Amino acid sequence: MFTGIIQSVGKLRQVKNILEIEILDNIFDMAIGDSIAVDGICLTVKEIFQNKFTVDVSEETLKKTTLGVKSNLNQIVNLEPALRVSDRLGGHIVSGHVDGLGTVENIEKLEKSWLLSIKWKNNNFSKYVVNKGSICVNGISLTIAKYEREGEIFTIAIIPHTWHNTNLNKLNIGDSVNLEADALIKYVEKLLLFNKSSNQDLSSNNISSEWLKENGW
Repeated sequence: MFTGIIQSVGKLRQVKNILEIEILDNIFDMAIGDSIAVDGICLTVKEIFQNKFTVDVSEETLKKTTLGVKSNLNQIVNLEPALRVSDRLGGHIVSGHVDGLGTVENIEKLEKSWLLSIKWKNNNFSKYVVNKGSICVNGISLTIAKYEREGEIFTIAIIPHTWHNTNLNKLNIGDSVNLEADALIKYVEKLLLFNKSSNQDLSSNNISSEWLKENGW
C-alpha cells in the first residue's frame, strides 16, 4: 500500500527481462522483497546495488503501463517505498495497481503552478473521475481541479514542489501516463453492484444517509 507521496526519482533501463532503476536522489531504505511503486506500479525489489535496484516485471505489466516504453528510452520514473503502519497518510490510499493509461493533452504554466490536462484512454475510467476527487498519475497523489465528461479530459493543478521533485516536469504533450483511481470509489462501486445483483432495493439508486448506515458506511 502507498500514499502517492513520491520519495525519489530514478532512471529506468531494461536488462533482458529485468528492470534496473538507478536512484538519482534521496536514497531510501529498502530490502530484497520490499514493495516499491515505480511510476505508480507496485513492484518487488529483487537485487540491490548501492544506489541501484532491480525488479522483475511481467509482459502484461510492460504492455498495460508506461514501463515498456520508458525502459527502452532510459527515462525518469517516480519512486515510493511501501507505506509503514506508523507513516503519515499524506496523500490518499494507493494500491499500485494501474487502472489504465492517459495521454497528456495540454501543459499550461501559470504564475505559481502548472495545469496538466490528461485524457483517459479507457472509456470505463470516466466513472472514477470526480471533480475535486483524488487520482494517482504516475504514482503521484493529485486532486482533480476540473474535468470534461464529454471530452474525457481532466485537469490537475501542480504546485512547484511536486513539479520539481517528480517526473511531471519531463512530460510532453502526447506522452502517456499511468492512472489509478481512488480505491474508495472502487469499493463503493463494488458494493453498489453487489447489492444490485442481489436484487436489493436501492430506492431507485437514491443513496441516503440511512442507506449508507445500513450498508456499513
